[in-house]
Amino acid sequence: MTKTLLSIGHGFSARALAARLIPNGWRVIGTTRSADKAEEIAATGVEPVIWPGTDLNAALKQADALLVSAGPGPEGDPTLAVMRPEIEAAAPRLDWAGYLSTTGVYGDHQGGWVGESSPLTPSTARGLARVEAEAAWQAIPDLKLHIFRLAGIYGPGRGPFAKVRKGTARRIIKKGQVFSRIHVEDIAQVLEASLAQPNPGAIYNLCDDDPAPPQNVIAHAAELLGLPLPLAVDFETADMTPMARSFYAESKKVRNDRIKDELGVTLLYPDYRAGLAALLRAESQNEPAERR
Repeated sequence: MTKTLLSIGHGFSARALAARLIPNGWRVIGTTRSADKAEEIAATGVEPVIWPGTDLNAALKQADALLVSAGPGPEGDPTLAVMRPEIEAAAPRLDWAGYLSTTGVYGDHQGGWVGESSPLTPSTARGLARVEAEAAWQAIPDLKLHIFRLAGIYGPGRGPFAKVRKGTARRIIKKGQVFSRIHVEDIAQVLEASLAQPNPGAIYNLCDDDPAPPQNVIAHAAELLGLPLPLAVDFETADMTPMARSFYAESKKVRNDRIKDELGVTLLYPDYRAGLAALLRAESQNEPAERR
């Protein structure tokens, strides 16, 4: 029997999940804000819906599962702002609901470890908005909610290689700074595993096994490309946008034991070295013959 996933804010991670589900018989309906993106989504086998702007209630009534990737804005969670009554009405009959959050909810731990039970002490406005959005989704009665707190996402088209090749990459050095990250294919396999074995109320950290300083990742990318080591720049004097600088306000290592112990996940890319090597291999395979 075909199952239907409604994916609200059908972006990078949701597309990776759809690529796994559709070959296994799932129907996926994905929302986007633009006609151009709708065409891109349709080309992947997903049924696009331009939203806001189209009545989404019909799609919600057909859904067995709900994935929400759209992040909060100044007015809070954008999905609940528009559709909370409809989602509350649909909640009892949905088999599964997933909300993609961020490890930013934990705030700064000065390089220390955090797990799913760690206090939520965000130090940025973005992190606080995510804490509030998580709570808003958790407050919906009878919703079989699963929260996925994502570390820094990378994958095809979202890696350091382009900047390294252009010579614009820099190794920003801030003493003690460490980030966790996750390959998009590992996000997809965790979501797929959760869909197969729902555990309403569960919260999962999605990250790899190797939290690392960001400058190490850039350096390794240059090494893989056989290019010179990008310039090292001190964080305090680096020319950075306020958004980029805000990411350095928090330093922590994120534990991922729960996705392994509860969902039986074996990471495809347990560290950035494996992930970057796979991205480079994929680029080489997709590159036109005349450019090789």
